[in-house]
Amino acid sequence: MRYNLAVPRTRRPKLGQHFLASAAYRRRIAEALHLRADDLVIEIGAGRGAMTELLAARAGRVIAVELDPVLAASLREKLKATPQIEILQADILTTDLAALCREHEAEKCFVFGNLPYYITSPILHRLFAFAPWIRAMALLVQREVAGRLTALTGRRAYGYLSVRTQLYSRPRVVLGVPPGAFSPPPKIHSALVDFQMIPQLPEWVREREVSPIPARQAAHPREIAFDPAARFLDFVKCCFAQKRKNLLNNLAGIYSRERVEQALAALGLPPNTRAEQLALSQFAGLFERLS
Repeated sequence: MRYNLAVPRTRRPKLGQHFLASAAYRRRIAEALHLRADDLVIEIGAGRGAMTELLAARAGRVIAVELDPVLAASLREKLKATPQIEILQADILTTDLAALCREHEAEKCFVFGNLPYYITSPILHRLFAFAPWIRAMALLVQREVAGRLTALTGRRAYGYLSVRTQLYSRPRVVLGVPPGAFSPPPKIHSALVDFQMIPQLPEWVREREVSPIPARQAAHPREIAFDPAARFLDFVKCCFAQKRKNLLNNLAGIYSRERVEQALAALGLPPNTRAEQLALSQFAGLFERLS
């Protein structure tokens, strides 16, 4: 069921393709989702449809996004008797979630996906760009990535990805999924992460036009110039440039040492503070003082 990489059973699986084969884990995952009877669900990488019907049984409508044209055609045939399921042969990195919501007269959607490990970050970047249109998400990701998404301040796993995720949502690990639940089994464990899309800085997370260019290809200079969330995250990325260095050293190429020291002091922080010691609100305070 890995997004973008699913192929028929007769062909050798491509890199990153791990179908959710265990019926028991499919059921456990479906039961863990906080779906509403009127939800519009966007499924990322429907693959062979392992989860699609389970989602449709709990929601109002499911749009199953699948890049592989062969699998998309197979799903249309398999699910043609289920009118609440729509198969969309498309790339999630260029799919307009806001347009899908408007088309189906949904204020917001619920996103579910079993993400391939190598493309998790670009997909998350794309989804967070549509944060105002998403009520909640449930994503299967690599267990180590799940740890980074949900890491708290001061933990080893806490970093830029943690701050970015927690800017847009309140994430938590719901369920661990072992390699044996997939076919072929990966060499690593996975985890189901629940994202309640409640931004901690709502004034920075607003509806905006999203470029159709895949996130992994776009440079976003204009977006960063006008979008406060993008500018803030660009700043946070600089703060984490080298985790072993303190903020004074990481920000030395952008601001004077004296200015950074003054901003830290205003927040009651010592000059040797490192990025992993700052909570999201403290990053926001430092950003505002230095902007």
